[in-house]
Amino acid sequence: MKLQLHIEQDEVGYFVVEVPALPGCLSQGKTKEEAILNVHEAIEGWLEVMNSKNEYSKGELVEVNV
Repeated sequence: MKLQLHIEQDEVGYFVVEVPALPGCLSQGKTKEEAILNVHEAIEGWLEVMNSKNEYSKGELVEVNV
């Protein structure tokens, strides 16, 4: 999965990374590289939480790679 990240440096100097396609999914780091590494965990957590909210009782669940 490819996602675009929005990165900016805050007033304290930390880099904040937001994933626009995943509302509320963000992370930070002391460097841009650290922030990008940290956001991977945030993305995994976001997807896990959203997946757990989707309980289907009928029909077929199909996965696709994007």
